[in-house]
Amino acid sequence: MSEVTEQEILDTLPKTVAKPELNRTGFPGYLTDSEQQTLDMFRTLLEAEGFEKRLDDSTLLRFLRARKFDVMKAKEMFIECEKWRKEKNIDTILKDFEYSEKPVVAKFYPQYYHKTDKDGRPVYFEELGAVNLTEMYKITTQERMINNLVWEYESFVRYRLPACSRKAGTLIETSCTIIDLKGISLSSASQVYSYVKETSYIGQNFYPERMGKFYLINAPFGFSTAFKLFKGFLDPVTVSKIFILGTSYKSDLLKQIPEENLPTKFGGKSVVDEKEGGLLLSDVGPWREKEYIGPEGEAPHVFSMKK
Repeated sequence: MSEVTEQEILDTLPKTVAKPELNRTGFPGYLTDSEQQTLDMFRTLLEAEGFEKRLDDSTLLRFLRARKFDVMKAKEMFIECEKWRKEKNIDTILKDFEYSEKPVVAKFYPQYYHKTDKDGRPVYFEELGAVNLTEMYKITTQERMINNLVWEYESFVRYRLPACSRKAGTLIETSCTIIDLKGISLSSASQVYSYVKETSYIGQNFYPERMGKFYLINAPFGFSTAFKLFKGFLDPVTVSKIFILGTSYKSDLLKQIPEENLPTKFGGKSVVDEKEGGLLLSDVGPWREKEYIGPEGEAPHVFSMKK
């Protein structure tokens, strides 16, 4: 049986996003005449360079938005991304990389997807304050952690977003991220600095425009003030997606995430049986629901790795 192509998956997806906030343009289904011309030019330039993959409207528009529709800067960014993908064999990482230690690693660095927000986005949780790198590095390495991050990005693009798009009836391109800082200390923060710096670089440069909403909860005293000092260096659109919350975060999260989709530990009503992997490994969402799984098949299941 031949492998499913990128186009076969794209053919099963909605072609437009939900109406962007603040009447923004530059998204599939919401382009000005000028933006459409820039998109067409961008694709032509890349085809002339010999590129054949990832030339769909959604992908190219993400690179254009990341570079304010400066076509030459977007071209440079796209070429650098493709160079990285070739050097790191990203196109085959879903088959080639096996993170067999994931079920154990999850206990020391809880990272997981769980259901969707009110806009249909996959919700990603990371309990940064619970990280124990000392124990983690007894069973894995930072290089393997980075490879797993990229593996997760690829799984997110190939499996999660298509299923969420079919369920929502509109093209879903982004995630909703919850970073829990409960218990974080200067020492634990410094421990993960190198990892976070590298993963941020990968996300920003090779998976642009994937941030939908970003919540930092249980932020320690002074965190918001510190953020204000450097948010002036960030793009205003990016800043508008970031919410820094203290311990009274429940009502804010419930404005974005249905109560039945938010785990009980964060104030919602979603419970997962430990026999199904619990919150850390169950990976519940539309990508597990048969009616929304397309030609790409079901996403690889981390829980199946657990022996």
